[in-house]
Amino acid sequence: MKRRVSTKKFAKRRLCVLFCVLVLVVSYFVGTIFQDWVQIVSNKQQILSLNEKHEVLLSEEESLKSEVTKLHDVNYVARYAREKYMYSLPNEIIIKIPNSTN
Repeated sequence: MKRRVSTKKFAKRRLCVLFCVLVLVVSYFVGTIFQDWVQIVSNKQQILSLNEKHEVLLSEEESLKSEVTKLHDVNYVARYAREKYMYSLPNEIIIKIPNSTN
């Protein structure tokens, strides 16, 4: 009779140990999957942010290319220098009118 009791206790202990090991293994895998999921979400947000930045840089590149094309024109450069740096032609008077924004 004692053998049956001891084998039942041993079986219960073995099941308890196996259950604990199973819980540890499952919790490890769940933790790993959660970390990977957080990393995936973070990467997706970073991709969206970088795509927006890329679009801004592309539009800036287009405007800069347009500006370079315009700067090859001598008349544009002369007009730009007059407006931006207040250069004048001989016998020309520059009068600056302030902007009236109310």
